[in-house]
Amino acid sequence: MDHAEADHGQFADPHAEIREEVRKLCSKFPGEYWRKLDEVRGYPTEFVTALTEAGYLSVLIPEEYGGSGLPLSAAAAILETVQSEGCNGAACHAQMYIMGTILRHGSEEQKKKYLPKIATGELRLQAFGVTEPTSGTDTTSLRTFAKREGDHYVVNGQKVWTSRAEHSDLMLLLARTTPKGEEKKKTEGLSTFIVDMRAALGHGLTIRPIRTMMNHNSTEVFFDNMAVPAENLIGQEGRGFRYILDGMNAERLLIAAECIGDAKWFIAKATDYARERRVFNRPIGQNQGIQFPIAKAYAQMRAAELMVKAGCAKFEAGLPCGEEANMAKMLAAEASWAAGEACIQTHGGFGFAEEYDVERKFRETRLYQVAPISTNLILSFVAEHVLGLPRSY
Repeated sequence: MDHAEADHGQFADPHAEIREEVRKLCSKFPGEYWRKLDEVRGYPTEFVTALTEAGYLSVLIPEEYGGSGLPLSAAAAILETVQSEGCNGAACHAQMYIMGTILRHGSEEQKKKYLPKIATGELRLQAFGVTEPTSGTDTTSLRTFAKREGDHYVVNGQKVWTSRAEHSDLMLLLARTTPKGEEKKKTEGLSTFIVDMRAALGHGLTIRPIRTMMNHNSTEVFFDNMAVPAENLIGQEGRGFRYILDGMNAERLLIAAECIGDAKWFIAKATDYARERRVFNRPIGQNQGIQFPIAKAYAQMRAAELMVKAGCAKFEAGLPCGEEANMAKMLAAEASWAAGEACIQTHGGFGFAEEYDVERKFRETRLYQVAPISTNLILSFVAEHVLGLPRSY
C-alpha cells in the first residue's frame, strides 16, 4: 500500500477492498503478457474477459439491469488500480461509461434489451463513433449523415480513431440527421444511434485498423448505405450531441484516474530502481538529480488525485462537474507524463528496454494529453466557462 492509500481514520479509502481484489486479478497478467501482445498488436481478450467475469466493467450499471450500481469513484478506483499494476484498461474502459447514454436517454425497451447483456459481457459496447477525419474535435461539424427511410435510417460517412471497433458488438454512433446549416442551433441536428456491428459488418460497415505508436486497437470506420433500425435511435432525433456530452465528464474523470494509476506505477518503478541501482559506489537514488524529478512528479500526481476525487464527488452528487472533470484529466495526464519522464531518466538506457515495461507504459500514457480531449481544448473550456473570457473559437 502506498502513501496515498494509507488508512488515516476518516481518510480511509472506501474502495480499498475493490482495489485489493483488482490487484489480485492483475497479478495474473504480468508484464510478459502485455509485451507479447504489444509485439503483435494483439487484443487482451483474456484480461478483458477476466475483468468482465469479475463484474468490474459493469459497476456503473444499476442492479436492476444486472450491474453493481456502484458510484463513479468505485469505477475510478478499479481503473486506477489496473494501471498502477502495470496493466492497460484502455482495452475496455469504454465499456464502463459509454452505456451511460443508453441508461440516461434510452427507452425502457433499449435499456432492458442491451444493459443486462452488456453487464454479463454477452454484448460488448466498446466502440464510440464520434470523431471524423475532417472535423476532429469540432464535433458539431461532423458530416456522417443518417437519412430516415421508412422504418430505418441509412448512414453514409466515416469515423476515425474509433478504438476497439474490431472487438465490440455494439457501437454508439453520432451522426447528422439535419443538413449542416439547417439546424436551429450549432449543437442540434445530430442524433445518437445504437449500431449492431455484428449485423452491419459487410453490409455497409467496413472497419480498417490503424497501427499506432501504442497498442491501442484503433480503427477507421466507413459507412456505405448502412441501415440502422429506427428503433435504435436513442432519445429524440437531433439531440444526440447533448446526450453524449452527459457522459464525457464521466469519461474524463475515469481516464484521469487511469493516468493517476500510470503515475503511481512509474513512481514505484523509478524509486525501486533508484534504491537498488549503484553507480560510483552509491545508490543513484541518493543523488538529488534523481530524487527531485521523482518527488516533483509524486507531488503532481497527488494534486491531480485530489481533483479526480473532487470531480467524482460532484458527479455522484448530481452537481455540475465540467470544471473538475476537465482539469482532472489535464492535470493527471501531465502528472503521468512527468512520472514517466522521471522513470525513463532514472533507468537510463534500461528505460528503453522492452523487458522493463517502462517504454510500453511511457507510450501508452502519452496518449492522454491528446485524447479523449486535447489539453488546449481543456484550457479553452476553463478560460471561457470558468474564467468568463471570450470564446476563442
